Amino acid sequence: MTIIVRKPTESEKNEALAWPVWEKEASSFPWSYTEKETCLVLDGDVTVKAGDREVSFKGGDYVIFPAGLSCTWNIRKAVRKHYKFG
Repeated sequence: MTIIVRKPTESEKNEALAWPVWEKEASSFPWSYTEKETCLVLDGDVTVKAGDREVSFKGGDYVIFPAGLSCTWNIRKAVRKHYKFG
């Protein structure tokens, strides 16, 4: 399962402004996705490990997590993001 990390288009940035915001302090925790999540990261420094793969992202990144993914979040700098499930 692939986690996509890229820079958002202008229309994606504008769309994400209407999504809820999630914030979390520096921490590490397991997480499983029952449905796809798309997010626009506003602040933070995060590495997500899924199996033998790791991806890192930070403020300004657009991230898509696939449904069915089990991973561990390692938040090095508090994260704040807009997010949408489905």
